[in-house]
Amino acid sequence: MLNKIYETQKEGCEKAIASLKRDFTTLRTGKVNINIVDHVMVDYYGSPTPLNQVATVLTSDASTIAITPWEKSMIKAISSAIQAANIGVNPNSDGESVKLFFPPMTVEQRQENAKHAKSMGEKAKVSIRNVRKDANDEVKKLEKDKAITEDESKKGQDEVQKITDTYTAKIDTLVKEKEAELLKI
Repeated sequence: MLNKIYETQKEGCEKAIASLKRDFTTLRTGKVNINIVDHVMVDYYGSPTPLNQVATVLTSDASTIAITPWEKSMIKAISSAIQAANIGVNPNSDGESVKLFFPPMTVEQRQENAKHAKSMGEKAKVSIRNVRKDANDEVKKLEKDKAITEDESKKGQDEVQKITDTYTAKIDTLVKEKEAELLKI
């Protein structure tokens, strides 16, 4: 019974780590990454659609993203969606595609992104603490229902805390690595 609780807790923690890694891809480092435009939604015939589902998104060099729509009529909608998303650059259209030119990052921008990385890490830790609370509640419920003894409940809660500590340390490591990557010039 307790092993199932531990497995469920580990799954929840893994999801928090995966979410943190996904969030990190939206932060700009020294070179541009197409994930910066992942959250941009384009009005595609009346319904909001992710940009990568209406166009090809590629990096042509370290500071440029080229977006080629599958339908030429979408260029205007893509440009306005990028402006509305406020990703820090203005779209340039040549009639065939939309290009985003990112200037080199300043020290302040790098520090700001490092702060964002820290706050993303804190959000992931909160998520892991919520998973811990659910696991502890399950263990306490088993004890209350007399399915396990008080000693087993105490051991179970200790194990839940060990799992939480392991994943919290993983988050700290990921955040430190990301900060180092962001601050490296």
